[in-house]
Amino acid sequence: MNIPTNKRVLIALQYIHGIGQKNAAEILEKVKIPDDRRVSQLSDQEVLQIREVIDRDYMVEGDLRRETGINIKRLMDLGCYRGLRHRRGLPVRGQRTHTTRVRARVRPSRSPARRSNLANRE
Repeated sequence: MNIPTNKRVLIALQYIHGIGQKNAAEILEKVKIPDDRRVSQLSDQEVLQIREVIDRDYMVEGDLRRETGINIKRLMDLGCYRGLRHRRGLPVRGQRTHTTRVRARVRPSRSPARRSNLANRE
């Protein structure tokens, strides 16, 4: 987990996937670090305390992404409405698709090689 060194600790912690403003404030409160401290001003002991609190109390980065992916895969395997929407690459949370068909579809980006092959065929 790399965070910027010249920012305030409250802001820098939010660069970690899974930690927002509320969780960053809770972490600083648990470790008893003032909000206006910069990352470069932290001692090694304080950095170690922050890391221990995050590891113990929060699911972040790879673990969080893995769990989210597993949850989406579970919905798709069940065949429920949300799973079908994920499978088809359509909006899941009730957004309008009647008049926004082009923007509503979530499509994987094409590689440059594939684009040139498609251009050559036409």
